[in-house]
Amino acid sequence: MKNLKLIGIVCFLFCLLSCSQDEVVLEQQANQPAKPSILNSKNGLKPIGSGVMMQAFYWDVPAGGTWWNTVSSKVAAWSNVGIDAIWVPPASKAQNGPFSMGYDPFDYFDFGEYNQMGSIETRFGSRAELINMVNTAHQNGLSVIADIVLNHNSGGDSEANPYTGGNTWTDFNPLSGKFYRSATDFHANNIHSNDSGVFGGFPDLCHNQTYVQDWLWKNSNSVAKYYKDVIGFDGWRFDYVKGFDPWVVKAWKDEVGGFSVGELWDSNVSLLSSWTNSADASAFDFACYYKMKDAFMGNNLSVLNDNMLWKQNASKAVTFVTNHDTDEITNNKILAYAYILTHEGYPTIFYKDYEEWLNKERMNNLIWIHNNLAGGSTNILHADSDEYIARRNGYNNSGLVVYINNSNSWLERWVETNWSSTVIKDYTGHSNWEPTTQSGKWVKIQAPPKSYSVWSVK
Repeated sequence: MKNLKLIGIVCFLFCLLSCSQDEVVLEQQANQPAKPSILNSKNGLKPIGSGVMMQAFYWDVPAGGTWWNTVSSKVAAWSNVGIDAIWVPPASKAQNGPFSMGYDPFDYFDFGEYNQMGSIETRFGSRAELINMVNTAHQNGLSVIADIVLNHNSGGDSEANPYTGGNTWTDFNPLSGKFYRSATDFHANNIHSNDSGVFGGFPDLCHNQTYVQDWLWKNSNSVAKYYKDVIGFDGWRFDYVKGFDPWVVKAWKDEVGGFSVGELWDSNVSLLSSWTNSADASAFDFACYYKMKDAFMGNNLSVLNDNMLWKQNASKAVTFVTNHDTDEITNNKILAYAYILTHEGYPTIFYKDYEEWLNKERMNNLIWIHNNLAGGSTNILHADSDEYIARRNGYNNSGLVVYINNSNSWLERWVETNWSSTVIKDYTGHSNWEPTTQSGKWVKIQAPPKSYSVWSVK
């Protein structure tokens, strides 16, 4: 396990060179204790959950086979500021070859080495470049989360289908020589008419067929085991899990382990929570996403009182502000990041937000706050249309109080903290107040307009 206190110091030195406004803030941050991890580390990697996940792609990254090299060039800097894992796009050859983002999978075992679907390399690069990227991430302590598309396939040839009485595009003959498929391996077939959902008219894989199970996760040369043991992936992001039953994810995880998160695109907290229990996996907190959209796009922070997956089961909630499919929170997006990076759950940073669209030093500061101060349970202290204040109660650290201000003016409020007769400060640097809490733990704090402050012991 890497020492998060040391990471805080490294983060300070990095920011010192690039942003003088954060000098005092980050110097004082480096003296704070670190919070414990969620998952155990392995092979020198940071524990997943001790930091923040980076979604290391967007729609569409540049074509031309350069993306794996781009990611390789950034992982050291990401690790230094507190990222603990990177989520990468589907890595295998898809129907649209050099133009595909990978969500139309054809050959699960072609990572850019066979001349099929119009190219040798994938959109992202070659097999050698992929493995180099994974190794570089590991050398910097980062886990690599593979995007796995199990619901559907694309690019098969037409064949007579005895179950439909016509022709279907279900004849798959990949040049890797692994996992040939035919009509029997898709819905409908001789044992199973359908599962919980189809996507875009693509041939829908039948996970009830033993042959499909063997190739996807059971056999020694299965997709799951090849991705883990040969390519080196450490965890899994399962695409479109509404399209198949949660036992599929659980069966995969039972075979190869690793951090697992499902894309269950639904705001229903009960459904999200039930799925995480059945799949024994985390889920992206779409309930949180849509409440943040209502709060920040609708200018009503009181909806942050409503239920979210992280409030039901924080250990299974992966929170996010933007991903490759969604970018709807555009008003004061940094406020949404201030929310997820100070609250429970495992937060994900979107590549474009971090590298291009938002202030990187502010993002680095919030990542540090998450990794070093945002521990323990949560109490919402105040929420109205303009203001939101919450307290993290800490465990082996001092916790924090976050104050989000969506108004056009400076705001102040008295709040109850966990600290008695203690000097506190704003670790964002947005306020230069250093008030002392009363003996009864109350104190007045402030937040600037359309911004936030994060308070903890000095």
